[in-house]
Amino acid sequence: MQPDSEEEAERPAGAEETAPRPRRRGRTALLLGAAAALGIVAGTCAGYLVQADREPTRLPSLSQPLLAPAGDETPKRLPAAQDRKVRTNGDLRELLLKKPRGAVDVEWPEGGGGWLDLPTFAGLADQASGDFAYQVENEFRRAATVAWRAGDGRTVEIRVTQFRQEEVLAAADYVQEGAYWRPGEVDSGWPIPGTGDGRAYSHEQSRSEPGASPRYMAEAHARRGDLVLTIWVTGPERIAKRTILDLAERQLERL
Repeated sequence: MQPDSEEEAERPAGAEETAPRPRRRGRTALLLGAAAALGIVAGTCAGYLVQADREPTRLPSLSQPLLAPAGDETPKRLPAAQDRKVRTNGDLRELLLKKPRGAVDVEWPEGGGGWLDLPTFAGLADQASGDFAYQVENEFRRAATVAWRAGDGRTVEIRVTQFRQEEVLAAADYVQEGAYWRPGEVDSGWPIPGTGDGRAYSHEQSRSEPGASPRYMAEAHARRGDLVLTIWVTGPERIAKRTILDLAERQLERL
């Protein structure tokens, strides 16, 4: 058989035909990527050097003066009667309900002029108030109280306690504890309108000592801001739901 060309004639007999070596790829792309990265670094350095030679730009103050509305009308402050912060920073005793007509004032031994200082408040020894160290931790600020005895034999005591609430939200905890530590014979209670977690309770059984006249009690626990409201009503008959809720609602309106 004759060879097709001279190259085939010159190729030694038995030599195998080899395929051409593949060309390496990616080298050009790698060089382009490296050049782009160097360009970015160089641009960043150049920008930094330019910015370093400039004077620093003064930032605007975070506290800006209040802009006056159109027409040169300056905004008016709320009157003290409508500014709750002003009212609650004043005399708490003025926010307490006044005794009804015909009722007699009751001066509890622990209340000095309507105020309860921290040692006295902590010494009341009820589960809701706790001891002295507990009230210091809860950032107790002050407490005011008022009490009266009505002609039907019922006694009402109202207490408003204020906490600083700088690091501890004690008002909410205090209301929850007041509900948690209520005696077991109290029914499930009723929510106080206008509050998120305020509730009122009425005891079903008398709490008087054996042989003494029966005395029933109702209580209410609620909060508004940094103020906690606690109400106790005792009487010879079980306290009606409407009685304790009405007292709580009227007192909350003043806070």
